[in-house]
Amino acid sequence: MKSSTLIRLASQSILRNRMRSILTMLGIIIGVAAVIVMVAVGYGARSRIHEQINNLGTNMIVITPGASTTGGVSQGAQAFATLTVEDADKIRNESQNVAAVSPVIVSRSQVIAPGGNWRTMINGVDTDYQMIRAWQTDSGTFFGPDDVFAARSVAILGRTVAQRLFADSNPVGQEIQIAALRFKVTGVLAPKGQTASGSDSDDVILIPYTTAATRLTGKPRIPQILASTASEGELSAAQDEIKTLLRESHHITGDDEDDFTVRNQTDLATAAESSTRVMTLLMAAIASISLLVGGIGIMNIMLVSVTERTREIGIRLALGARGSDVLTQFLVESIVMGVLGGIGGLVLGITSAKVLAHFTGWETTISPLVMIIAVGFSGAVGVFFGFYPAQKAAALRPIEALRYE
Repeated sequence: MKSSTLIRLASQSILRNRMRSILTMLGIIIGVAAVIVMVAVGYGARSRIHEQINNLGTNMIVITPGASTTGGVSQGAQAFATLTVEDADKIRNESQNVAAVSPVIVSRSQVIAPGGNWRTMINGVDTDYQMIRAWQTDSGTFFGPDDVFAARSVAILGRTVAQRLFADSNPVGQEIQIAALRFKVTGVLAPKGQTASGSDSDDVILIPYTTAATRLTGKPRIPQILASTASEGELSAAQDEIKTLLRESHHITGDDEDDFTVRNQTDLATAAESSTRVMTLLMAAIASISLLVGGIGIMNIMLVSVTERTREIGIRLALGARGSDVLTQFLVESIVMGVLGGIGGLVLGITSAKVLAHFTGWETTISPLVMIIAVGFSGAVGVFFGFYPAQKAAALRPIEALRYE
């Protein structure tokens, strides 16, 4: 029997029992739609995280204190400040692969301005910080090497801080008070948006790290060093070089464990995306249960259809149809219902994902590959769950089928 004839017969059989066929396909439709929506949300989250990681800077390397052990008890990562400004200088002066280096001294403080006050993050950084983070100013200028060398009281405001402290005026050239010190605002940073963890990148004030170390925190050690390379291909070599230089600076020899951690943007993105990937797979697996339920529905209805059409099957067999023809006919009906359910689920899933993104503000990304897999899988469900009823129909004996009431 020709494929076109089989598909026509299958379509006629489905159309004869429209309501029953729709209810049969409902499980497939809901299952495919649920998978599409869950994966779209997961892919959107991963895409957003990747964008936020890239927004951190260009070819960035993050150096933080490592784990420490006291009396045989691990104190965990970054328990002690093991990095110094001298470490940053050593990397800057001796590394062949690092293009920019900046210490980062972090503190939180209440900031007072003529227009109000705001508690925010204060980052003491070097001039290379602007290059590492690829962070331009919207107005004014970044502080220069002379400001760092002289530990001047100058500050660059993030967009959020600028809006909170100077809602109706230009902050550049005006003064703010951090703790008991007065700082002159020299610039306002361009907006960066949220970080991968959901915090506001623009809720920050940048000052020279020398000013932060000597006049604000009074701490000689630093919690973080940022570095970057001229190209992505140099990241691995730069990381190895930094590890060698810091082990030498910290007098770590042999198999002794490093008291620092060196990671690049790829490591950060992998860590941030891993939990999202697991959650996406989990949500898709849960949604796939609906496909299983839909497949069982197809099998039940096809078994009922075999019973209802027993005399029809007997006539076909008596007129010379082979068992394989009957099997193929019922199998094609099952596949058609599965594929139609998959297409219906695809339309519902795409629509639901767009509606969800519109009303919640979540980013959703619908992958063409996932759409193809979803429809293909729904057809496979039709094959799997339709095979037993089709095989049962093909195994009927013509005489017994013709006698069936």
